[in-house]
Amino acid sequence: MRVLQGVSLMGAVLLTGLSAGLYYGFASAVMPGLRRSGDRTFVEGMQRINTAILNGWFLLLFAGSLLLIAVAGSLHLWGGGSRGAVPWIVAAAVLYVAVLVITMGFNVPLNDALDAGGLPDSAERLAELRERFEGAWNRWNLLRTVCNTAAFGCLAWALVRYGNGS
Repeated sequence: MRVLQGVSLMGAVLLTGLSAGLYYGFASAVMPGLRRSGDRTFVEGMQRINTAILNGWFLLLFAGSLLLIAVAGSLHLWGGGSRGAVPWIVAAAVLYVAVLVITMGFNVPLNDALDAGGLPDSAERLAELRERFEGAWNRWNLLRTVCNTAAFGCLAWALVRYGNGS
């Protein structure tokens, strides 16, 4: 049982860390880079990113993180042994659910609206699409980045507690 506890917790740490890194990469590099571009480049770039990110690797991070957090929490709670990691795993689960709610409730609808706008020929329409998207998307992405990073930190600490047998 101890091996399963460790493997599931390590998997949760890795996937959650990768997803935190993805959102951080958008916050620190992708969006600042696109901010410096013209409206057409910004809109087209984000539309292409929205399409490209819908793949199995992203799904693995997006859904797999929560699945492994739940498995790790269950194994630590009901699998016997030390329970010092459990509160940290629970905190990570709550934070990661917040990431999912933010993503599905705010970032995805903004992505969908941007995609639905197409790639207009009019400079005014491009500027309007960007204006409705960019600021809101960045704010929600920053919030999910903070939540995801905090979830990662909680899981890392849970791993330390697990390793110490506490």
